[in-house]
Amino acid sequence: MNTLSFNQLLPFVLFAFVASITPGPTNLLILGGAVRHGLLAVLPLVLGAAVGATGLLLVVGLGLGEMLLHYPLLQNGMALVGVAWISWLGWKLFNAPASGIEVETSGNCPGAIHGAGLQLINPKTWMMALSVVSVFVGAGSGPATYGLYAAIFLLVALPCLTVWALLGRGAARLLASPRAIRCFNQGMALLLVTSAWISVLS
Repeated sequence: MNTLSFNQLLPFVLFAFVASITPGPTNLLILGGAVRHGLLAVLPLVLGAAVGATGLLLVVGLGLGEMLLHYPLLQNGMALVGVAWISWLGWKLFNAPASGIEVETSGNCPGAIHGAGLQLINPKTWMMALSVVSVFVGAGSGPATYGLYAAIFLLVALPCLTVWALLGRGAARLLASPRAIRCFNQGMALLLVTSAWISVLS
């Protein structure tokens, strides 16, 4: 493998930052988890989501991406299944009963498995992985090159997703009443569904 220069990697670092920090289903799940369960409880979700997205990037780069690029109908079908499931989650959240927020130390906070599993049906993550293959790495690159890009992505994604967890803990202080938490749930539901559909339609 040829050594990659800083100038070659910098555009990818910026891409990974934007892909990780902008709102999407994963970010919103982390935000909501931190609001209800606290920062420490949501950290496994952050780790699982980052590792899951990185693993998907590797799988797509090492062969699956080439197949999907040759079969756009399959790619579109997978995206529609993912966005339909996320839309169902949004509907459930929009209609969830509201109560004042207290940090739930023993509740069922989504964990690392949930975070990693979400990446399999997250259209934003699939589009990110396909973009890495087609724009940054290129067809025919070896496993070592994809491994390097995946490691960089993981190092960028972890702090970006942690920022969303910190935002959630800050928001929890403002959600003391049932009315406030209902507005929060409904706003998060609309953002969740919008972010998923934007990933498919853009």
